[in-house]
Amino acid sequence: MRSLPEADPGVPDIRSPLRYLWWNARRQAVPLLAGIGYASLWWLVQALMPTVLGKGIDAVTAKDTRALLVWSAILFGLGLVQAFTGIMRHRSAVYNWLAAAYRTVQLTSRQAARLGATLPKRLTTGEVVSVGNSDIAHIGSSMDILLRGVGSILAIVTVTVILISTSLPLGLLVLFGVPLMAVAVGPLLRPLHRRQQAQRELAGELSTRAADIVAGLRVLRGIGGEQVFAARYRTESQRVRRAGVGVAGVESVLEGAQIVLPGLLIAIVTGVGASFAVAGDIPTGQLVAFYLYAVFLIGPMRTLTEAADKLTKGHVAAGRVIRILSLEPEITGGTGLGEGGVLRDSYSGVTLQPGTLTAVAADVPGDAIAIADRLGRYTEGDVTFGAVELRTLPLEQVRSRILVADNGARLFNGRLRDELDVRGTATDAQLREALEAACATDIVEALPDGLDAQVAEAGREFSGGQQQRLRLARALVTDPEVLILVEPTSAVDAHSEARIAERLAKARSGRTTMVCTTSPLVLDRAEHVIYVQHGRVLAEGTHRQLLDGCPEYTATVTRGED
Repeated sequence: MRSLPEADPGVPDIRSPLRYLWWNARRQAVPLLAGIGYASLWWLVQALMPTVLGKGIDAVTAKDTRALLVWSAILFGLGLVQAFTGIMRHRSAVYNWLAAAYRTVQLTSRQAARLGATLPKRLTTGEVVSVGNSDIAHIGSSMDILLRGVGSILAIVTVTVILISTSLPLGLLVLFGVPLMAVAVGPLLRPLHRRQQAQRELAGELSTRAADIVAGLRVLRGIGGEQVFAARYRTESQRVRRAGVGVAGVESVLEGAQIVLPGLLIAIVTGVGASFAVAGDIPTGQLVAFYLYAVFLIGPMRTLTEAADKLTKGHVAAGRVIRILSLEPEITGGTGLGEGGVLRDSYSGVTLQPGTLTAVAADVPGDAIAIADRLGRYTEGDVTFGAVELRTLPLEQVRSRILVADNGARLFNGRLRDELDVRGTATDAQLREALEAACATDIVEALPDGLDAQVAEAGREFSGGQQQRLRLARALVTDPEVLILVEPTSAVDAHSEARIAERLAKARSGRTTMVCTTSPLVLDRAEHVIYVQHGRVLAEGTHRQLLDGCPEYTATVTRGED
């Protein structure tokens, strides 16, 4: 089996679930058509077998040895063709399932990277996670069922033609019976679609609740809130369970219809055929063939109802994918060029001089964070970088040159070395220097495998202070042109904070650095301090100059204490 194809670069402009499924089918048209060909031939061979078997029985009845050998050889050949096409059909089905499912994963992953900070503002974690948990399976199944669905239609048409050519009443019975069964199943699809959509939305909300509880478990234990949130989760999970039972109720009726309706048609076809055989209108071999055709029709007709079910689920899943793909980033870049220089936020007046360690202290911490977001172009703002406006630069260039590191950054699962060196270009010496500057050397030394140790999901084996120091080391390893740190020492003790403040100044010597903090230990090490009140610069200078000349600054950084 060949390797799976890569998704096209960028995100397709598709605004409806049906168009997305059609787009996916066109992207894998060749393997999909090959699979449909194998499936059609597989069904067609099975559709011919009852006729061949009936001819063989007629040869036995007529004691025609030569005819019996001929029909036996034909039946054996059909069996070999069925085995080969069955294997190839299954291989094609698996390939198309995987291609559609993982193309969806590729597209949503690229869209998530493209949206960046916009994604968590527009969608919950559960909605995004559910795409990878369940929706890709339904989209893959919708591609898979196309193979057998098209083949089953061909098989029904073939059987109908054979029956009409043999017996017009039986052929017409099948010809009109199959559409009637399809129409009978139709009313079940709309409530199934509606209930599936509601159940998926509730499941996404429950996933979000679970992620929030796991992320805040330590805090919940500290304040004794475990039971309260456990009760909330229990209540919401019961809502999901009831919604799932509602979906299962409709699906059970649909599954029952897949058995009852074909069974009724089989009984009618078999009864009419038996009456014709008793009357002498058809030979014994044809009666056996009619019965086998009636039994055979169960397969293609169940496949059609299965196709309706899976395409409905695929439609719902595609709708969730389209919701993600239709989002547009709040922040976009331009095509300009810039050589860097002074980074200035016009609204607040904060100005970062090249090669200077600048600290920004705000009376409201959120104002400092807002300034950092504007300077890093995570929100819109009138920001200049050297002689050009920041908005005119390509977003990729901004991200590579200006790094905003806050405490919302995560540690991912994998080797610690890879977590710290995200670009894969740092040497061991550079890693050690960054760890030393972040006072994180002791963390690595305590690990059995050092930098090659495996980090658990979200770095849960590390304390809050350890995670903060490792995140700082990662930012220092990246070594951007402009580094903006948001409260990088808020979770460490005073001794570690003093060492980090001293080492940070040395590690970033000669490069532009901004630290958003109200820690006197860090402010005292900064070359330049800017005090922001009500979102605007109120005073500038060194830490000690501001302590002597700005009462508002003194009150902020000393927490109102002498």
